[in-house]
Amino acid sequence: MQKYLVEFVGTFFLVLTIGLAVIEPGAGALAPLAIGAVLMVMVYAGGHISGAHYNPAVTLAVFMRGKCDAKDVVPYWVSQVAGALAAALIVKYLKAGAVVVAGSPEVGPALVAEVLFTFALVYVVLNVAASPDNEGNSFYGLAIGFTLMVGAFAVGGISGGVFNPAVAVGVSSMGLSSWGNIWIFLVANLGGGAAAAILYKYVDGQ
Repeated sequence: MQKYLVEFVGTFFLVLTIGLAVIEPGAGALAPLAIGAVLMVMVYAGGHISGAHYNPAVTLAVFMRGKCDAKDVVPYWVSQVAGALAAALIVKYLKAGAVVVAGSPEVGPALVAEVLFTFALVYVVLNVAASPDNEGNSFYGLAIGFTLMVGAFAVGGISGGVFNPAVAVGVSSMGLSSWGNIWIFLVANLGGGAAAAILYKYVDGQ
């Protein structure tokens, strides 16, 4: 139960920061920095307990990697989505009255952007936090947080920079993205995560 609670808390603060940083008055152009930073600190905070996935695509990839028991996959996903929904409720309370316009990304570019940077994020997670070759390192949280930040800066204007199905639920609940577009993130994020796991297993042989 402890690891599920950690997944809830970490995902909660990730989505909370996204909402507070993106919805005006927010962090403006520095929003990706805030989002990458909160992921970094939450990874350091919860990595030793749950593995600090905070992302169903990461959980899927770690399962495919053989480092997450099958019995934990669905509870992890439920905890992550619940954390995202709880964060969305708090954001809507704190930002009551704010004008929120749902993004309308072009399907093709958004799919490509989300696949590529979800792949990058999950591939980094597998190499810095799930590889025995890097076991015990102190840089894993920084690497993961910076990958998210880079992706948000690079393609945030194309797809919204989601890279996480739980975040997709959260931003849709806040009105930052249309529910009709959520399939883009679910397909691209889970597909990108699975592709990263396949490449990791091929390249690293583990």
